[in-house]
Amino acid sequence: MLLSLVLHTYSMRYVLPAAVMMGTAPTYMLAWGAWRLLSAVLPARFYREVDDRLYTIYQSMVLFFFENYTGVQVGKMEGIATSVVLCQHSMAASLVHLNTVIIYGDLPKNKENVVYLSNHQCTVDWIIADMLAIRQNALGHVRYVLKDGLKWLPLYGWYFSQHGGVYVKRSAKFNEKEMREKLRAQMKAETPMYLVIFPEGTRYNPEIPKVIADSQSFAEKEGLAVLKHVLTPRVKATHVAIDTMKDYLDAVYDVTVAYEGTVDHKGQRKLAPSMTEFLSKECPRVHIFIDRIELKDIPEEQMYMRRWLHERFEIKDKLLIEFYDAKDSKRRNKFPGKSVHSKLSLKKSLPSLLFLGGLTASMLLTESGRKLYVKTWIYGTLFGCLWVSIKP
Repeated sequence: MLLSLVLHTYSMRYVLPAAVMMGTAPTYMLAWGAWRLLSAVLPARFYREVDDRLYTIYQSMVLFFFENYTGVQVGKMEGIATSVVLCQHSMAASLVHLNTVIIYGDLPKNKENVVYLSNHQCTVDWIIADMLAIRQNALGHVRYVLKDGLKWLPLYGWYFSQHGGVYVKRSAKFNEKEMREKLRAQMKAETPMYLVIFPEGTRYNPEIPKVIADSQSFAEKEGLAVLKHVLTPRVKATHVAIDTMKDYLDAVYDVTVAYEGTVDHKGQRKLAPSMTEFLSKECPRVHIFIDRIELKDIPEEQMYMRRWLHERFEIKDKLLIEFYDAKDSKRRNKFPGKSVHSKLSLKKSLPSLLFLGGLTASMLLTESGRKLYVKTWIYGTLFGCLWVSIKP
């Protein structure tokens, strides 16, 4: 019975990080809202600088749970960035709960203005971008191109838009003019840009085979290579982002993510882990391949960029075929490269947790603070929904 209790408690490891990440949201929004009001009469550049610092604090706290709390280690290879941690399949190791992130590629040490292109399988993909950005001291610069429906998320939906995120609709409803205007406004304000785009438009989900089949049928119809482990990418948002900011960007990061253990005994892909599963599973290894691409190597015309983007996803597909399906078992479950050990310093994540956690706890200790906390959730959500329904 004691063993069952221990195992049950271990399986609920995600409760603490979920409670803290969600529980500190009103505190964060109050701090950000106060700055938003104070900066109303200041140039947009000043607002962005402090907003990026605030965002860094919150996301650093998030990374505490995804790296330090779970034991993720991220390091650099000889010539290629990477890390690896060995998981022992014993009860003792299970209770230590190590996650492993293995990164390959040419990730620069210094921050850059970039468009970040990645395959998309689950909600953890969002965190992968943060893991890479913090190692370039660019965490506060991360902004997303998001599906339009996400703007209705309580508190977060409105804030992502204010932080520079761009909400887009699919296909014929895609508003190119609106996206260009928002990106130009950010360039005018000299906003640092780490713009994350998932060109597939939706997640690769093996449990919804129709989406995969439709994507492959479309590629075949258009005379494009049929892809197995990724969906046919959509070019509109990528083209608008790169074309609008071509004189502002330093590079494009082409990122391929693979989650180990997402193949069943028959060799078929399984669903990638959700955030909850990532925070509570034993050793969910994540492999990340990064290719830094110069702007001069990317076609400007949308028609040619579409072909280029599909070719990039062909490269991703070949990497993932090798990762999941290699006949030689020694080549499976890894991308090319050797590793050395490293991990995110607690100095980059723990202070943010203590700061936001302390502010939230202080607020909840008083009756007036608790009322303000609840009102922030309620009225902040209502105001945010009203705002995003009126403005893009």
